[in-house]
Amino acid sequence: MRKSLLAAALLLCPAAFAATPHWEYSGEAGPAQWARLTPEFGQCAGSNQSPVNLDGLVEAKLAPLQFHYLAGGQSVTNNGHTVQVDYAPGSSLELDGMHFELKQFHFHAPSENLIKGKSYPLEGHLVHANAKGELAVVAVMFESGRANPALSQAWQQLPAKAGESRSLATPLSAKAGESRSLATPLSAEQLLPTNRDYYRFSGSLTTPPCSEGVRWLVMKQPVQVSQAQIDAFKAVMHHPNNRPVQPLHGRLVLQ
Repeated sequence: MRKSLLAAALLLCPAAFAATPHWEYSGEAGPAQWARLTPEFGQCAGSNQSPVNLDGLVEAKLAPLQFHYLAGGQSVTNNGHTVQVDYAPGSSLELDGMHFELKQFHFHAPSENLIKGKSYPLEGHLVHANAKGELAVVAVMFESGRANPALSQAWQQLPAKAGESRSLATPLSAKAGESRSLATPLSAEQLLPTNRDYYRFSGSLTTPPCSEGVRWLVMKQPVQVSQAQIDAFKAVMHHPNNRPVQPLHGRLVLQ
């Protein structure tokens, strides 16, 4: 079951989505209908779903998050649902006495999670998995301000069409018609705020199959991103790609 959870989280590649039942962010295949589209999406009607409105916070002694990130952004993909950067092995998060490897990060506009009812123009999800296939997602809120260095790198290769994937691993080419890639690997460290305080709750993937049992860690401090970077992401998505907030059903949000 845990391995299937990891597989579901890593489904964000065009080839995988071709074999997945069609779903959207609005209309007849939108979030309200996800659980009815196919039995595989049944958990989308579960009681421990994400995203949520982080409110009614409970004070707890949360252990500091230990990030061990290398520069490892390998490729950037527009799969029609988000823009995702796949990450090379070797970067990790230490959590609950376990090693969670960073697999990929992707974005939603506007934000999926709310903090005390507040929405942000962009939210990043850094998806990690441990050896059992259990997932931990670090969520970062972005607010309009100065340009973000990591996004400046990734957005150089921003694929305009769904299904397009571009490498971030080879040097930039100046010749017309050649694929352009980053001269240096992209580092996810630049997506994180200086203050590493966070909220924690148990939830799910925010896209079908909405698998539950995901450790959610939402950074309290937002990170700045330029309005131009937000607009560039929206331009290639063509639609909002945020799932509406889900009921907590008695779950605690710790801080």
